Amino acid sequence: MSTVAIIGAGPLGRRLALLAARAGYRVLLEDVMPANLHHARETLRQQLGPEALPMVDFVSTVEDAVREADLAIDCVPDELESKLEIFCLLDRMAPPRTVLATPTTRLSIADLAACTYRSEKCIAMVVEAKDLAEETKGDILLRLTAETTAEAKDLVETFWKQIGFTPRFELDTVASR
Repeated sequence: MSTVAIIGAGPLGRRLALLAARAGYRVLLEDVMPANLHHARETLRQQLGPEALPMVDFVSTVEDAVREADLAIDCVPDELESKLEIFCLLDRMAPPRTVLATPTTRLSIADLAACTYRSEKCIAMVVEAKDLAEETKGDILLRLTAETTAEAKDLVETFWKQIGFTPRFELDTVASR
């Protein structure tokens, strides 16, 4: 994998973009709010420096972000309606090979994946921006569906290892309440 699309340039999206770029990934960072993208550009310019900043492209549409993505990570609010909307959009716009990943602390990835045509390529990450601080690198919990393919699992596992975390996995078969 070489290209990661990150949808949402808030604190979590910015942090993931920084870690991914430092690990050598090409990052496409998207946000619907131009001010968020501007803030992300300035923050990453300061933290990455001129040699690594070209690893990050700032785009204004989801379609531009996911067009070449191997992995698409949404960083929209952890609310069912927001996640369903973005998952449907990503599913429709991303190439069939693209794995969809979502940070959530309370939603079922099995439920979200069931709303896509690629349920075998959907993975949840139990993570918040504060969990990605340099001093807290450690385990990251990834939730899989019963349909998740080995290739999707391996791709996401490799991503997290490359950015300095140790993935742990659990199966998510419980529907959201």
